[in-house]
This record gives sequence, C-alpha cells and structure tokens, in this order.
Amino acid sequence: MTLVAVAVFALTYLLVASRTWALLPIGRPGAALLGAVGMVAFGVLSPGEAWATLDGDTLLLLFGMMMLGGWLVEEGTVDGMERRLVRAAHGSPWRLMVLVCLASGLLSALLVNDTVCVFFTPVLLRVCQRARLPVAPYLLGLATSANLGSALTLVGNPQNMLIGSLSGLSFTRFALLSLPAVLVAGLAHLFILAWMYRGLLPARFEPFESEAKPARLLPPLVVGGVFLGLNLGLHMGWTALAGVMVLVLSRRSSPEPVFRRVDWTLLVFFAALFVVVGGLEHTGLVERAIELLKPYLSLSTWQGQLGFVVTVLIGSNLVSNVPLVMLLGPGMSELPQPELGWIELAFVSTVAGNLTLMGSVANLIVAEIARPVHEIGFREYLNLGLRTTLASLVLGVPTLILTHAVFGG
Repeated sequence: MTLVAVAVFALTYLLVASRTWALLPIGRPGAALLGAVGMVAFGVLSPGEAWATLDGDTLLLLFGMMMLGGWLVEEGTVDGMERRLVRAAHGSPWRLMVLVCLASGLLSALLVNDTVCVFFTPVLLRVCQRARLPVAPYLLGLATSANLGSALTLVGNPQNMLIGSLSGLSFTRFALLSLPAVLVAGLAHLFILAWMYRGLLPARFEPFESEAKPARLLPPLVVGGVFLGLNLGLHMGWTALAGVMVLVLSRRSSPEPVFRRVDWTLLVFFAALFVVVGGLEHTGLVERAIELLKPYLSLSTWQGQLGFVVTVLIGSNLVSNVPLVMLLGPGMSELPQPELGWIELAFVSTVAGNLTLMGSVANLIVAEIARPVHEIGFREYLNLGLRTTLASLVLGVPTLILTHAVFGG
C-alpha cells in the first residue's frame, strides 16, 4: 500500500505541477480528482477514511468568502470602485497605480485574492482604456499586490485558510504578527513598480466621469460585520456564511446569480487534494520525512531559517502553495517555535506566488481576463515578479521574526 500511495501521489502532483501535460491534459482539478479516486480505488484509504480527510472548516470558509465577493459584484459595489479610483487619482497615473495596489491588497486581505482579481481586472481594464494608459503595469501591479495583501489575514487566500484550520491561530493574532512584514513588503513593492515603470507612464491622464451606477451601502457593511465577528473569535466559516445570508434575506430574491460566481472548480480541487495528501499521510511517510528534515528546518538558527524559506519558496512553485501547505502542515507543530513557523509558512508560500506567472491562481486569472486586451508574457511577469519576491522575502522574513520576538512566542 505504501508503494501504491506514493505512486498515486507522485502522478497527481506531477499533473498538478505541470498544469497542462500533453500526455494527460486533464488540468489541475482533474488531476486532483484522479489522485483522490486512485487512493480509494487501490485501497490506500477506505471511502470513510477518504471522507474523514476533508477539512470542512477550510472548505466552508472558502465557499463563504467566495459568496461574499460574489454579492459585492452583484450589488454594484465593485463597479463603484471605478468611479472612486478615477476621482481619487486626480489625473495622476502614478497615484492611480498606488490606489490600485492599495485597493487590491486591502480587498485581498478581506476577501479571497482570487475573487478580488476576478472582479477587479475588468474594472481596471475599463479605467486604463478610457484614460488611455498602458494596461500592463497596472495589471501586474494588481496581481502582485493582491497576492501580497492576501498574506495579511487567515481569509486572504486558500493556503492561509488551511493554515488557520490546522494551526489554531486566532484571526487577530495572525493579522497582528503578519501586518509589519506585509507593510514592509508592500512598500518595497511600490518602490519597485515606481522604478520599473518610471518612463512608461505619462505625466497625466484626462479625468473622466465613470458610468458606474451607485452601489448599495449594505454589502460593505455586512463584510465589515463579518470581519468584526472574525476578530471576536467567532467560527470563521459560519460567520462568513451568516453574512451571506444577511445579504440573501435583504435582497429577497434567489441567490442563484451569486452561486454562479463561486469558483466550484477550486473547491473541488481543494477537496480532492485533502484526500490525496491524506492517503500519503496514512502510510506514515510524511511524518518520517518531517522528522528527518527537522534538524535542517530549525527556526532558531539562521541556517534553519534560510533552509525553511528556500524549501517553501521552491516547493510553492513546484507543486503550488496549497499542496505544499497540506504536506508540511502535519509536521509544523513538531518544529521549534511552531507559531512563528505557521506565520512564516503563510507569508513565504503567499509571497512565492509572485515569483512567476504560474505561481498563483490570482496571476492566471488576471492574465486570462486581460488576454483580449493585453497578453501578459512569462518574461514580462518574471521581470517584476522576481524583483518583488526577493525584496519581500529579504525584508519581510526578518520583520516577521522581529515582530514575533517582540510580541512573544
């Protein structure tokens, strides 16, 4: 069974990491489902054991945050952003860039970064086209800022949601320990954008009046209420879902349009990966591997810190950040300073998504939506992604360590 589990796991992760493999082009969700079925079909897990591997809290939270994001779109809150961006920029292309980065980062901390990119990209394209601005710098700024901002909270991206479920960290403590590093990385990111695109953005653009309709006030208030509940320590998944139901009842109509905005593919991908990783854990190999690696990933020495950061950075880009967190999660409590380890795992695995165009789903969403207007190339993205990732890690990780030391471990 051990050999079978390793074979199924290896095939699954080969397909997930390659994204599109000509020999078996079934995509990442299809690959994860194939692995889940394989774990049960070959007897590594019984059907009951497979169900037991699913982390219901993480799946519920992901679903609830996607629904909240969908309501913001349906109620016109997102379209209202277009009007606010144009007015606040006052005709300054660089001010518009800063506003885009701040908005995408903050929204990604409040909602799932993938969802933010889905609804923000069309808004940004309309603004750039009407202002006659080059779209590439703004698209890249949107994607990379969404990834950075999502590192701030336990609901910012799927891997942080998983870390919240596995670690037991409170919403408020996680945000408190992550905030300084995210701010430092965000400032470095803005400086890099200013330096890279200093000759590409014009001095001014002609302000225009947005055609977006006024948005309802209730959805942002509900989102604020949800995050108040999260900071009070309420169950994250059910709190998000309660906010969704307030909006459903306020509209007094079927929520079917919002259901269509949920990324069901991502939910299936998550659920199937839980089964695949659960099958490998069932063999005891993950536990033994963590035990062997423990001396080299100690967070109490600079060598161990470097080894941990490099492992997470490379692993996140080889097998993607969510599968990597699933693999490392069971052994995190065995490491010295586990709380610091969880915070660092969340930050590095999220920042790693900025390295390449394929590094995060958020990047791919922006690229796919923008394709008819501008096709983001691999090198074009890497030119910014490499710089901002290295700067974020070099400045952010020491800030994380210092913050954790100040606020107690």
